Amino acid sequence: MQESILAHGEANAMLPNLVVDTTVLPPPERFEYWYALVAQETAPVHITSARLDDFVAYAQAIDLGRIRLASLRYPSLHAARPAGLVRRTETDIYQLTLPLTGRSVLVQDRTETTLVAARHFTLLDTARPHIARHLADSPGLATTITVQIPYAALPLPPDRLHRLLATPMPAHLGVGGLLVQHLRGIAAHPEQYEPNQAEMLGGVALDLLTATLAQRLDIEGILSPETRHTALRARVVDFVDRHLDNAELSPRTVAAAHHISLRSLHRLFEGEATTPAEPIRAKRLERCRRDLCNPLYARQPVHLIAARWGFADKAHFSRLFRARYGRSPQAYRAAVAAGE
Repeated sequence: MQESILAHGEANAMLPNLVVDTTVLPPPERFEYWYALVAQETAPVHITSARLDDFVAYAQAIDLGRIRLASLRYPSLHAARPAGLVRRTETDIYQLTLPLTGRSVLVQDRTETTLVAARHFTLLDTARPHIARHLADSPGLATTITVQIPYAALPLPPDRLHRLLATPMPAHLGVGGLLVQHLRGIAAHPEQYEPNQAEMLGGVALDLLTATLAQRLDIEGILSPETRHTALRARVVDFVDRHLDNAELSPRTVAAAHHISLRSLHRLFEGEATTPAEPIRAKRLERCRRDLCNPLYARQPVHLIAARWGFADKAHFSRLFRARYGRSPQAYRAAVAAGE
């Protein structure tokens, strides 16, 4: 029975992960199984729910080096980690909580906050008592991403971090938004990554989280050069993605928008066998390829699609497209339409 309940993702060259699905069990056994595997892991909590007699829930835990990411779906519930439980199960773990659906109310150290789904995340200290109420959309399940981070992995003063516990942080703006994009991408498609990338993915997440917290505390000056590098590079990539349709987008305009020199921009991409201009060109070509595959644009001339994504010269665009995808834009469109 155990093998039908747990699924491991290590054998297929993907990130190490563990999947829990309570629906394979009889309804009366579901909550106890979930409670033993999920609610009691690392920082145990007491849970109550109106659905204990038929607790339909899912969890996927993904190891990313020093941190662990979990994607969870469950009915409305109330979770508490009181002082007595904290004393019995000491931890040195921070927990990032990001609700994707439903609504979450979290309380720690007399701070109470309501997180709007996909709009806010917060940080809890599992070594301190806290309460969490997760309310699912009706009907349905609540969906949450959590990340467990050891104290030692966050190079910020604990007394400063204390000010941010259970406070809402934007999940759609700035470096925090980039962090959330990163976490959601891993949680949604762990099969796209190989096991040897886990440490790197976790490191990027840590750098983005550290930069987000430091910015909110106004102590960015204490960040390591590596963390500042990761955060700045993430901002540059996000800026490029949001301005691909601007014909004026270039390494020079990207550098100016981030108040750095062109030379500093080039240094961000050192060691990656690429230049700042190459990601811009590659992303624009990919947007063109998608539009050429889109039936809604089937009657739109190729040169208009190219121009929309910054390629004013039709012949130049055709050469670049052929070099990347092996066919001319017209031939590629025709092949897709023919189902090839």
